Amino acid sequence: MKSQMQKSFANFFFEYETPRQVLVKNKRVAVVCRIIQMGVLAYIIGWVFMYEKGYQTVDTAIGSVFTKMKGVSFTNISGKERIWDAADYVFPEQGDSSFVVMTNYIVTVGQKQGKCPELLDKKIKNNCTSDKDCDEGKYKRTGNGHMTGKCVQNTSTCEIYSWCPVENDTDIPKPAILLTAENYTLFIKNSITFRQFDVVRSNLVESVDQNYINTCLFHPKTDPLCPIFRLGDIVERSGFNFTEIAYAGGAIGVLIDWDCNLDLSIKHCKPKYEFYGLYGTGKNDEKEKPSLGYNFRYAKYYMENGVEMRTLMKVYGVRIDIIVHGRAGKFDIIPTLTAIGSGVGIFGVATVVCDLLLLYLVPKRDFYKNMKFKHTEIPEELSEEEKHWGLIGAWEMISDMSLPFHRRQPCPSHRQKKIYRRSEVRTAAMTTDYCTEEKEREREQQKKKQHLNTGA
Repeated sequence: MKSQMQKSFANFFFEYETPRQVLVKNKRVAVVCRIIQMGVLAYIIGWVFMYEKGYQTVDTAIGSVFTKMKGVSFTNISGKERIWDAADYVFPEQGDSSFVVMTNYIVTVGQKQGKCPELLDKKIKNNCTSDKDCDEGKYKRTGNGHMTGKCVQNTSTCEIYSWCPVENDTDIPKPAILLTAENYTLFIKNSITFRQFDVVRSNLVESVDQNYINTCLFHPKTDPLCPIFRLGDIVERSGFNFTEIAYAGGAIGVLIDWDCNLDLSIKHCKPKYEFYGLYGTGKNDEKEKPSLGYNFRYAKYYMENGVEMRTLMKVYGVRIDIIVHGRAGKFDIIPTLTAIGSGVGIFGVATVVCDLLLLYLVPKRDFYKNMKFKHTEIPEELSEEEKHWGLIGAWEMISDMSLPFHRRQPCPSHRQKKIYRRSEVRTAAMTTDYCTEEKEREREQQKKKQHLNTGA
């Protein structure tokens, strides 16, 4: 048992096994194999290494954004002139990566808390005919205040306790009041950090200095690195019409994309700006989308004769969301070896396909099966008697071969032959059938006797 274990360990460490190879000379199958291999090779080189840069380790960026809007508008509504600057039309305050630029509004001046009739709305049918239609103390989801339980006959609506007079937002000014907002400019300052590679970059790259900032305006071809954008251009490049989006509002996404290959000079790590319409008025919006546009309300409070009052504004505007996406890659041996290993594994697809063709489709598939697969059978176990007689018979056969013919043992019986064939003893002497020689010798002796008898 110990010797067998030692032999097994020795075979494990000092023997090498390799699969059997069958060389098939078939032009069609060979061409299919080479085409698949060339396709896999093109995929590995073109897609994995050149496009996806599978030889690099990748890090994502941590970024911050600062913004500043500039521009002035002038309005004259019912003889009331007013100047609008960034402090009036940007919500919230300057500097955030997500903000709203007001382009249109509805103002309700002189509101104070009290009792007044609800605004009649034919779409939701909030009219009343008697006090029974107005439940005291209750609030309707589409209403503007709590009902007092009275029906005002002049307006055919319920009396409510609210900020009075109630805002009337059924008629949105058209065209937009601040249509000149398309000429406002947006300054974006963006900084990113790749922690894994200890790299810090800003969108104010080497070629962007103060003189350039004072005169440039972003253009994707002539000035792709300028950090100053015209609001009208942002809306147009996102796929919207500024006149339409200024009327009811909408949302625009500004994507700052950093895709840096740190195997090259750091100067090549530059941002790319892209613009997307996230929500707003586009084609078929009126039929396909409810609640178009973007709006919100805010109020300015003041005191008049000891009474708190407010000016309510419903603001329509362009919401801008600035999104930063950063990715940097640098050569690393581990992803390189991983990509090469996976590519080598994909080469096995060619072998699988060609084997399927040879085993199931080609005319001589049976011949190929016989060449590819070697069939073996486990030999039967010998009984103790067969092992005994097999060893004795083999020994007698070996020793008897050295004697002259007249001194050799007679040929074995049929059972002894069977034992010899099944014996596990393997010697070169057993391959010689000496019984055949003895039979030939007996035939010669019989011929001599016949010859002598005939002569006599």
